[in-house]
Amino acid sequence: MPVSIRLRRMGKKKQPFYRIVAADSRAPRDGRFLETLGQYNPITKPAKVTVQEDRIDYWLDRGAQPSDTVKALFTQIGLTEKRTMAKAGKDVSEMALKTEINERKKRTRGIKKAVLKAEEEKQAATETPAEETASEETAE
Repeated sequence: MPVSIRLRRMGKKKQPFYRIVAADSRAPRDGRFLETLGQYNPITKPAKVTVQEDRIDYWLDRGAQPSDTVKALFTQIGLTEKRTMAKAGKDVSEMALKTEINERKKRTRGIKKAVLKAEEEKQAATETPAEETASEETAE
């Protein structure tokens, strides 16, 4: 039975919060699960994440695969780094996980700015040679 660690949606309409669960990968998203491992609330600013670190380690050691979103959450709270250091044999007893994460900037804004900047540069490049040729003709 392949186990995945993923988010299970809870809460009201337009007010979601998620439970981090270990579930059979063939089960539906909000269906049957094996164990609750933590919670993620993206509505609060900054977003709050609580996890049961020992249970997550248990499932990961037994081959459970985290979903892409859960993997990103683990990285943001520092769990991935802590597990890597522990496997390397370093002391991680004083490392504490974050309970709050900041929202990432939207990618679309950067893309829109880059597209606008490229268009402006293109227009500037097309206007410049015409002006240079006109000034060269008047100089002769």
